[in-house]
Amino acid sequence: MTRVAAVDLGTTSTRLLVADIEDGRIRDVERETRVTRLGEGVDGRGRLLPLPIARVRNVLSDFRRTLEELGAERTLAIATSAVRDAENGEAFLGEIEWSYGFATRMLSGHDEALMTFCGVTSERELEAGTVIVDPGGGSTELVAGGPDGVRWHDSLDIGSVRLTERFLHSDPPTEEELDACAAAAGPLLAERVPDDVRTWVSAAIGVAGTITSIAALDLGLDEHDRERVHGHVLTAGALQRQLERLASVPVAERRTMRPLDPERAPVIVAGAVIVREVVDFFGLDRLEVSERDILDGAALAALDLPEPEEGAAPPGAYTCC
Repeated sequence: MTRVAAVDLGTTSTRLLVADIEDGRIRDVERETRVTRLGEGVDGRGRLLPLPIARVRNVLSDFRRTLEELGAERTLAIATSAVRDAENGEAFLGEIEWSYGFATRMLSGHDEALMTFCGVTSERELEAGTVIVDPGGGSTELVAGGPDGVRWHDSLDIGSVRLTERFLHSDPPTEEELDACAAAAGPLLAERVPDDVRTWVSAAIGVAGTITSIAALDLGLDEHDRERVHGHVLTAGALQRQLERLASVPVAERRTMRPLDPERAPVIVAGAVIVREVVDFFGLDRLEVSERDILDGAALAALDLPEPEEGAAPPGAYTCC
């Protein structure tokens, strides 16, 4: 058994998983999620901005203490859409590696999709004709597969932060803005998903914060409960009802909706539109919600990192001689 840590430097949230891995099975020791909005402004300016960077660094300091206290032997930090789209993304990732001692990996959209597949299937085998939907802040990953592995995958540049900044400027958003948001997603799906994949898909699994948050709202929870959210079936009708509920009120009121994270409130409407468009595109009437996702895939990847050298200084430590 090996104790590892995975850090997800996402467009919307920064997440930590400390886990024990044995024979490919993941046993959670600690999970934390902080909404840090690293991708704020990246779509328009092409750079990671100072305030979002500071928010992430503050969280990483906490995460570093946690994983050290829990005795994680290896840590992998993965960077996704916001970092790869930013002109200063490589420099940011290098600074994170130097400052905190994490091994880092910049993921392409295709890498994201495949790592998500690994995370979702770490505890289950997919039925044939299943598409995994991962709507992030900057991009949305789709992976179609089954018990024989991945049949097709792609990464689309539509995400909750990106589409919010492009289209949803009113508070609450207008019908015209919501339609523009949907129009950015629907045609792109038709362009990128092959017809044979579209007709082959008969079921969907949704992962990550947008979907798990909508599921928690659908369940009427006071606090987010991973065990109840995991495996919840979100019908197309329930998804539409939650979208209408979220889009009908201003951000300030959305922030008070339990158990929605207040910091996710500004961007969740666009995320819900993307999920609805994906479900509609594949002609599905429901999707299953999974709490296993790319973070679990990153934990499995951390297992393959080189073992730390015995007697070496702790990662990121200052040494003078």
